Amino acid sequence: MATARLDYVAPWWTYWLHNFPHFSFFFQSVDSTFKPEEASYQQSLIILACVGAVGLVLSLLVLAVYLVCLCCSRRETDDDTKRPNTCCVTWAAVITGLIICSAVGVGFYGNSETNDGVYQLTYSLSNANHTLGGINNLVAGSLSNLETQLKQHLERLDEIFATRADYLQALRFMQLMVNNVIRELIALPDINNANVDLAAIADQTAFIEYYRWLTYLLLLIMDLVICLAMCLGMAKQYRWLHITIMAFVVLSLILSWASLGAGTATAVGTSDFCVSPDKFIVNQTKDFLSADVAHYYLFCSPNLPNPFQQSLTICQRSLTTMQIQIQGLLQFSVPVFPTAERDLLGIQRLLNSTEFSLHQLTVLLDCRGLHKDYLDALMGVCYDGVEGLLYLSVFSLLAACTLTAMLCVMFRLWTLMGSRDKEYDDIDEEDPFNPQARRISYNPRRSNVHSFCSFTSSLESQPSLHPPLQSASNVIPPPEYMNQSMLFGGSPRYENVPLIGRGSPPPSDVLTYNPKLHTVPQLCDL
Repeated sequence: MATARLDYVAPWWTYWLHNFPHFSFFFQSVDSTFKPEEASYQQSLIILACVGAVGLVLSLLVLAVYLVCLCCSRRETDDDTKRPNTCCVTWAAVITGLIICSAVGVGFYGNSETNDGVYQLTYSLSNANHTLGGINNLVAGSLSNLETQLKQHLERLDEIFATRADYLQALRFMQLMVNNVIRELIALPDINNANVDLAAIADQTAFIEYYRWLTYLLLLIMDLVICLAMCLGMAKQYRWLHITIMAFVVLSLILSWASLGAGTATAVGTSDFCVSPDKFIVNQTKDFLSADVAHYYLFCSPNLPNPFQQSLTICQRSLTTMQIQIQGLLQFSVPVFPTAERDLLGIQRLLNSTEFSLHQLTVLLDCRGLHKDYLDALMGVCYDGVEGLLYLSVFSLLAACTLTAMLCVMFRLWTLMGSRDKEYDDIDEEDPFNPQARRISYNPRRSNVHSFCSFTSSLESQPSLHPPLQSASNVIPPPEYMNQSMLFGGSPRYENVPLIGRGSPPPSDVLTYNPKLHTVPQLCDL
């Protein structure tokens, strides 16, 4: 467990995720301590990532069982010749659409929170890298000034003051002070020995986060498009549109379960780190940082002494002593040895520069700057980052379950479309309300000839109404009451029924011999 601290307390959801069972590939319990370099711990995270694969298999099983039940119910419906009720299917589609829209809203929030947390992490890593780089540059610059330039000036002054033992003794004392400063600067921790480039880690993390954010964004947009396309498919009932929607639903279902597995493993691993981050960092930095230095920066407590205070004090006192010696030599030796002035002034400039670098180094080595970057990184990862991952996991779970239900609804819609087409095919073509019958009688010429032929056949069925044949030269248009049959749209139902069979007496001119009726069979022959 992490040490109790006032500045950082791990959130409750990290402890909840930290308590998730960790198992290896051989189903052996694994310690939940964050150890990414151990194979058993890596296997436990892979097992957690397989949750998405298990969910995908369960979804496919549910779809298979539903398809079997749907085929059986369809056969019973075909035998029953009843039109299925579409009210339940419509409500199911509406409910699944609303749930997916709600899940997409949760996903957008979680994606934004995770992105904010990772951005805060990369920003803190960049600041810490800048601080550590400044420390290394100041130490390296001070060592270079003292080891090369200052020693060159002292060697030339040795030659100039060769005849004065007192001046040579002052130079020997200054050389001793220089060695003390060099020894203390070398004792300071060098981050380059860690072989860790925080800037490179920040850049790589930002690169991965960008594509993770973009992937989730496209997945969220695709789920919204699927909901809109399903509404359009229910309105238009195009088969090609339903096939396209089902293909995208299957793709989104696979991606949702995959994102759930990846998000769960990442959230659990990050929570294992967030519960005890200090212990992990101390173990990682033990090769180039002592325990007291690591605790000084990780906790930055007023009760903890500064491990660099003694070294910085020795450096400051040594530089002050050398400044006093240089002032004395400038005052007493320059009148005797004028050539020594140039080297003495050069040493004075180097001491001033080194002292200014030492003040900057004292500020950078203070724990408050690096500790603030450390806390900001923890807050970004363990609060915003893990919280965002939890919301994304909720979105993935809701979307995957709802997309499974949506596939079931679309399978049902497909069967309803097939049954509706079959009902249209089974309707009598003589039904005036059948759209296919209306399309057949759309041609007015065809409907008129059909009316004449139907009426002629009805007349021929009555033996008392057979008129004698006449020549084809007496072709006269059909009677007026026969033309009125076209007012019904050329419907065969009203044309095939003779007037005598309707229970009403035929017109008087039909019962007598009328030469106009001789044209009817000839028109039918045409």
